[in-house]
Amino acid sequence: MFTALELSRIQFAFTVSFHIIFPAFSIGLAMFLTVMEGLWLYTKNPLYYQAIRFWTKVFALTFGMGVVSGIVMEFQLGTNWAGFTKQIGSVLGPLFVYEVLSAFFIEAGFIGIMLFGWNKVGPKLHYLATILVTIGTTISAYWIMSANSWMQHPVGYQIIDGKFITTDWLAVVFNPYTLPRFIHMLLAAYLATSFVIISVSAYYLLNNQFVDFAKKCLSSAIIVVMIIIPIQIYIGDESGIKVHEAQPIKTAAIEGIWDTQKGAPLLIVAWPSNAEQRNLFEVGIPYGAALINTHKLDGELQGLKSVPQEDQPEAWIVFYAFRIMVGIGLLMFTYAIVAIWLLLRGKLFQSRLMLQASKYMAPTGFIAIITGWFTAEVGRQPWAVYGLIRVNDAVSNVSMHDVLVSLALIIIVYGIIFGVFYFHFLNKAIKKGPADFDSVEPFYFLRGAQPQEGDK
Repeated sequence: MFTALELSRIQFAFTVSFHIIFPAFSIGLAMFLTVMEGLWLYTKNPLYYQAIRFWTKVFALTFGMGVVSGIVMEFQLGTNWAGFTKQIGSVLGPLFVYEVLSAFFIEAGFIGIMLFGWNKVGPKLHYLATILVTIGTTISAYWIMSANSWMQHPVGYQIIDGKFITTDWLAVVFNPYTLPRFIHMLLAAYLATSFVIISVSAYYLLNNQFVDFAKKCLSSAIIVVMIIIPIQIYIGDESGIKVHEAQPIKTAAIEGIWDTQKGAPLLIVAWPSNAEQRNLFEVGIPYGAALINTHKLDGELQGLKSVPQEDQPEAWIVFYAFRIMVGIGLLMFTYAIVAIWLLLRGKLFQSRLMLQASKYMAPTGFIAIITGWFTAEVGRQPWAVYGLIRVNDAVSNVSMHDVLVSLALIIIVYGIIFGVFYFHFLNKAIKKGPADFDSVEPFYFLRGAQPQEGDK
């Protein structure tokens, strides 16, 4: 039988796994729309305009779902984690307020112009609104990452009467743990969004629909992916170094290392067992983990057994969540290399095999994001604030029955809202495509030309 603590953790994991998809997609789409609209203003190519109008509809749906799921997350902090908010509310509370004041208000203030301002405001003013929405989503992500990074690596505080009081806001806001994680998350959002665009574009090409539009979106997204993935690998390495420095036990769980050792191997496959305090089997590459985490072949990694068992995270979850994330990253990189090679040779749009593969790439980025968050959050356990507040001291004094009922209701409501409402309308928008945008003509005054057949 589950306890209230275990059910609260499951509920939070369930809701955050749903929620993180929508802000990540919104961040990526906002940047994509900014680039596409800039290219449209510069080139006056109506295909860019079609891309903006089509993907703006998807952005509107996604943004709304992000707001709805985010509200549930906020409520849970009070209903399920009262001990947590009571102790660190004075630290995280202002960060959430800053997120609303400096980011969400920007998004909310200009999203109306971005969505409904076509033919009502000038193209440059509309583009300014799109840029500001993108800035708002980006700043919002920074504040959230800042709050989470403080939980991972608390700085700039003192404890007074059992409560954490901020003594240095600059240290909290510019936590050295935040920047690499923030960039890593941004790039992950861009990649996840790019693969959705790739998937939808491939779907159109396979069905011989909106061909010119699909080619433009597909080629643009593939170029973005090819540029971002090498950068993401570098940023991921920097993030890993920070984790090794600040949370060596999380690194030990990621690598499946039980005994502190130098020159630890990189385990490709293993089954870490907290109960037996060892790996039940393992296959690895000598010195690999040491080299990756310390950049030295004889670098030392702290083992899980260097702390009491009750202070260890559930190693198998962290171990495999990390490998799923990395495995998907390698799949993306392989796809990007093949796709860019075919694109440069002029054979991408004719390769049905590659287009079929492209069509199924849509969920890969989001799976990588979710497993990355599982690595970060489960790897921090059993701490709500690393090394300071245990999760079992942060949970609210609620009954198992109450949490079970709320969890069941959330699953049902989420199934209706996200499983039916969001994906129904998303699927409807994709099937309809960009063909309904008959307002291309009013914008041709920008280049003094008439629309050509096939532009719509």
